[in-house]
Amino acid sequence: MFPGAADEREGTDAAGNGRGGANFVVVGAPLDATTTFQPGTRFGPRRIRSFAEPFDDYDHRTDRRFSELGVVDRGDVRAWDDVSEYLEYLTSTLREAVWNDGVPLLLGGEHTVSLAGVRATEPEVFVCLDAHLDLYDAYDGNPLSHAAVTRRILEDVDSVDEAIILGVRTGSEAEWERAAADDVTVVPPEEVADWDPGDRLADREVYLSVDIDAADPGYAPGTGTMEPFGLEPRELRDVIREVAPQASGLDVVEVNDRDDGQAAALAAKLVREFVFSHADG
Repeated sequence: MFPGAADEREGTDAAGNGRGGANFVVVGAPLDATTTFQPGTRFGPRRIRSFAEPFDDYDHRTDRRFSELGVVDRGDVRAWDDVSEYLEYLTSTLREAVWNDGVPLLLGGEHTVSLAGVRATEPEVFVCLDAHLDLYDAYDGNPLSHAAVTRRILEDVDSVDEAIILGVRTGSEAEWERAAADDVTVVPPEEVADWDPGDRLADREVYLSVDIDAADPGYAPGTGTMEPFGLEPRELRDVIREVAPQASGLDVVEVNDRDDGQAAALAAKLVREFVFSHADG
């Protein structure tokens, strides 16, 4: 269970309300089907929860306690081999949270699970922190690869009319050609600190995705495809704080078990930042 959240099996959220009263719903999605270079995202949800244990319940900036913000943990949706079928089931699980007026907090798992989060929340804008464009039409012949997730979201989810990708520093030639289209905005790492969503996100439904490899691998080496020259943790935090009040859902993905917990600790802290900022927005 995510520290500070209530176990849904107990029938109440962290504020003592029934299942339908949860403000935020944590769901683990340990999918590890298409990861490249270094697998291990199946351990991501467990590690994120584990490395959140030392964090204080109280947040001085917002003068709030995490345990009083109505966070419920539904546990993990066990992954299986049929990715398409798994994503459909995961979407239905997340959609149930949305129908009950909860904000889904999805713990990956590989980045492919973001497709389920977007399907469930039906945003207009997909905001993503990521080292990679993930705009392949298919990678190794697989259109549901984690390297194609942003392309799938743009082209297969009718509600989405724009993707804003922050921290990108690599991509194939074909991906950069796709990124030049009007429905994609790329903010390179050196410009993220000055990025201001301003009116761009005003009055628009937003979904926020955090691929942990957006951070420089010196801060988060526990991920499948490390890419140097990335973001500082504070830059990720500041984007979270800016976007969270308007976001209808969050995922943190691509955490694996190949470090001493740096990636998982950062991921867990960003989830908490999202909750505090959303509740305070």
